[in-house]
Amino acid sequence: MENYEERLLERGIKPTAVRLLIFKAMLYYPQAFSLADLEDELDTVDKSTLFRTITLFHDKLLIHSIDDGSGSVKYSVCSSDCTCSIRDLHAHFYCTHCKKTFCLESISIPSVPIPENFLLQSINFVLKGLCDRCAKFAT
Repeated sequence: MENYEERLLERGIKPTAVRLLIFKAMLYYPQAFSLADLEDELDTVDKSTLFRTITLFHDKLLIHSIDDGSGSVKYSVCSSDCTCSIRDLHAHFYCTHCKKTFCLESISIPSVPIPENFLLQSINFVLKGLCDRCAKFAT
């Protein structure tokens, strides 16, 4: 069993009861999740607490954010050795039918040459289509 408190402490986060509850809920998701997903899952935790906790976890590199083009930012828990640097980034897949976003950790983002004197700060690599579950029902 994973030591949740240790994971928070490794990232410099004080493991309060609410933070542990939220972190455990985040780990429950097999795909990326949104603030709304957490609100539905944790209906006893108010929205501002969830938002502040997501912001803290993101700032401390415990989770990463994904702009999948759906209009709702998604999040996913980082691996223990992730520093959210450009080399740690991976592709994501957005299912246009069920609206779920999946981390494709085995697919690294390809190196893209940029013009001289440009400074790369982030990359968003999202593939869109039907996930394996939805593709079964496609005609």
